[in-house]
Amino acid sequence: MRSQDSGNALDEIDLQLLAALTRDADITNKALAHRLGIAESTCAHRIRALRTRKVIRDTRIRVDEAALGYPLQAIIKVRLANHTGPKVTALFDALAGIPRVLQVFHVAGVDDFLVHVAVEDATALRDIVLEHITIHPVVRGTETQLVFELRDGSGLLPG
Repeated sequence: MRSQDSGNALDEIDLQLLAALTRDADITNKALAHRLGIAESTCAHRIRALRTRKVIRDTRIRVDEAALGYPLQAIIKVRLANHTGPKVTALFDALAGIPRVLQVFHVAGVDDFLVHVAVEDATALRDIVLEHITIHPVVRGTETQLVFELRDGSGLLPG
């Protein structure tokens, strides 16, 4: 397995570190080193190197959207009227900047963007579509799909 960074190979210890951190990002360096059977200094050095190489992009917490008052999730499909580079980039940036947007995917196929949102109710969902998405002249149409349930996949690394 290789990272995307100029061909720097990931070795077995790197992969074990990544797998462990993917499952438990809160694990201490000491516990992680112990779990992998490596020195704490080696563990810390390797994690720093993975961050420097951008293999580890960031560390985030995940929140329960419903507990914050946003129980309704949806995927808004966005189709464009034309696909000029600057207009696509500008729309991508605008979509990512909309309040309550969790993720934006620029995709191939009939639709051009998928916008994952969490909102308080159907009115707020409608407002996102009408006040933040369809106002862009490059947008030809939208289709909204409600998310009934969301589950994480198994990921990239063996568990």
